[in-house]
Amino acid sequence: NEVLKQLGGDAPSLWALLTVETRGFGFFPDRRPKILFERHIFHKRTKGRHSAAHPDISSSTSGGYQGDIAEYGRLEQAIKLDRQAALESVSWGLGQIMGFNAVELGYTDTEEMVKKFIEGEDEQLDGSRRFIAKNPTLTSAFQNKNWTKVASLYNGPAFEKNRYHIKLAHFCELYTTTGTPSIDVRAAQANLTFLGFNPGGVDGLFGKATRAALNAFQKAHGLPVTGELDDGTLNELQTAVSG
Repeated sequence: NEVLKQLGGDAPSLWALLTVETRGFGFFPDRRPKILFERHIFHKRTKGRHSAAHPDISSSTSGGYQGDIAEYGRLEQAIKLDRQAALESVSWGLGQIMGFNAVELGYTDTEEMVKKFIEGEDEQLDGSRRFIAKNPTLTSAFQNKNWTKVASLYNGPAFEKNRYHIKLAHFCELYTTTGTPSIDVRAAQANLTFLGFNPGGVDGLFGKATRAALNAFQKAHGLPVTGELDDGTLNELQTAVSG
């Protein structure tokens, strides 16, 4: 993996980071990038001029989260007030990169970063690579599995509140012991999700929910109902998603 070559870490470490940030998948079922709108960042970047009238999306304190796709509703409200500040106040995609980091990470502006993240997870992953690589201390901590330091630099000084360092250590150990998620299973789960068949998450692990979703997809598309990722099913999944 090119990202790991450039960062110098290992696959379990990278998968641990992505799992903690977005449960390992960068898109919602409607194919928009996963986001989280941060009202305290919007407040800061607009100097609080919208906070009195719109405390749900602009406040000196964090919060007001609606979660998942509903975060786009908050973003849309903020865009009406200040588009640039709104885009900068969101954590985007697979690695949840804050929009205000865009220029420092080598993008022309936040608009370009968001446009690239919409294109696919490869671009989202590259955003995480850029964020880690720009900070030598973070890069070193990532390489050495110093999860307290990684959490502090990647998630901010309040990382202990959400136990980021503990979660990172847990998933790194898990993936080191059991192996990292299957790319093929993960791709199938993503396609099933986009098509409205719930595989129970996109985690690269083939469980009962994924098998049930495959059965439902195969039945709906006139395929032999095996619950297996055979070539015919994989091809039909790709065709259905592309169509």
